[in-house]
Amino acid sequence: MTCNHATFLFLPLPSSTSLLSPKPPSVFLSPNKTLLAVNLRKPSITIRASKVENGESRNWSQWLPTGSFAADKVFRLIAGATASPIGQFVSSPTTFLHSIDPRVKLVWLLALVVLPARSHIIMRFGLVIYLTLLSIWILPKSAWTDQLGRVYLLSGLLFITLGLGSDGVPALVQLRTPPPAMMGLPSLPVSLTGYSYEIMKLGPLTFTRKGLSVASTVACLTFTVFQSASLCLTTTTPEQLAFALRWFMLPLRYLGVSVSEIVLTLLLSLRFISLVFDEVRNIALGIVSRRVNWKQLTFMETIDIFFNYFRRIFKNIFSHAEQISQAMIVRGFKGDGGAHKIYFLSESSFRMADVICLLCLKVVIGAALLSEYYLV
Repeated sequence: MTCNHATFLFLPLPSSTSLLSPKPPSVFLSPNKTLLAVNLRKPSITIRASKVENGESRNWSQWLPTGSFAADKVFRLIAGATASPIGQFVSSPTTFLHSIDPRVKLVWLLALVVLPARSHIIMRFGLVIYLTLLSIWILPKSAWTDQLGRVYLLSGLLFITLGLGSDGVPALVQLRTPPPAMMGLPSLPVSLTGYSYEIMKLGPLTFTRKGLSVASTVACLTFTVFQSASLCLTTTTPEQLAFALRWFMLPLRYLGVSVSEIVLTLLLSLRFISLVFDEVRNIALGIVSRRVNWKQLTFMETIDIFFNYFRRIFKNIFSHAEQISQAMIVRGFKGDGGAHKIYFLSESSFRMADVICLLCLKVVIGAALLSEYYLV
């Protein structure tokens, strides 16, 4: 009686072998023979997310904008943008706009907000040209060159975007009636006046008359709002603006409106605007002056610097707010805006220049209303 038997040999595997091995160990056994063939390979997991010595990037790290992020240019732009006195009163050189009553200025501001939406396109661009010339005349050169450039850039981007996007891709509309030729009717004659709804075509986008109207309204309104507010804040002290707003809101006291608290809030806000811009500028200048080598920083390190920048801004702003609140408490403020006396330090009175400004405002409003009927 023959008996075929096989011998199995069990060996403990090393502890480094795990399920992560690319090839599991294989054991081949045959009758009357004992063969052990074990192929062991340590797992190798490589993650490359940083630069090598020669400056080349590997894997997904080549898509990170480490060298081309230009963070230094961003901080220089922030430091240069806030160098102009945005929202700050400029006492010199003194112009005729400094002597205008602040109540007349507020009326002009309200009119400049409404007129671009209720006037002809020629009137809108006329207001833009008027504010541009007035800014060049009133503001210092270092201020109007910086402000006008950025406001014109923002208005131009809005004009191009809305002009090509509002009616640039017309919807495909199928006519419900058959064409006139199928019904035996003559075709409509072509207009002899040269009217065309489509002004310009750029590939799939179309610049139409509707797009021109919407784009000109939004762009001119944006320019007039920003630049007129800048002119008003540059030539008027915060106390004068608070006095003018209080004069217009006095009748609202009979309706239960807390006029004193609103005026005090406006006065504190106007005082606080300059502090915010100063903090943004000073911190940006501090980072630029340290001459950080941005090319040697990784993407996450650059983001960390930006987070620290914004955190420092808010920390300094809250610190200034706390100091202002403590100064108000020391001076006797107890939380009641009506019982706290506000010193405006200005005695406004109508002069001949104010009367001329009101007459000019009437002429501008009349021209804007007549432009809708006579300019087509």
